[in-house]
Amino acid sequence: MKIAIGCDEAAYNLKVELMKYLDTLGIEYDDFGAGAGDVVLYPDVAEAVALAVADGKYDRAILTCGTGIGMSITANKVPGVRAAVCHDVFSAERARKSNDAQVICFGERVIGVELAKSLLKVWLECDFAGGGSAPKVAKINEIDKKYHSR
Repeated sequence: MKIAIGCDEAAYNLKVELMKYLDTLGIEYDDFGAGAGDVVLYPDVAEAVALAVADGKYDRAILTCGTGIGMSITANKVPGVRAAVCHDVFSAERARKSNDAQVICFGERVIGVELAKSLLKVWLECDFAGGGSAPKVAKINEIDKKYHSR
């Protein structure tokens, strides 16, 4: 599995901690920024990461900002990308199993590092379950195609 990871300045510390955690898991990743002290617009980072996922260069991605919300909204603008803000284990699990979310978003200002690691672990271990969720994800993809042309 190859992961793209990115943040804005509000969540640089969380991103660094999550990269260290990915190292302990032996998961390959590429850092899309921001760097220490950089001030960036989160939509720029989210767009770059989401495009890389949509283009198949990465299997999944992690985006962090102050709340995770702005990153999620932006990533979801890219056709074919499903991004979810997660604050609890059940949501992280369902983001993958029910919604086939390739992008997980966290907010450094709303969750701690250890919780983020726990949520990331669950999300990484889950696959899309299909079943009753398959037609729903297919419908999401139809809506994507209906309103976006790439």
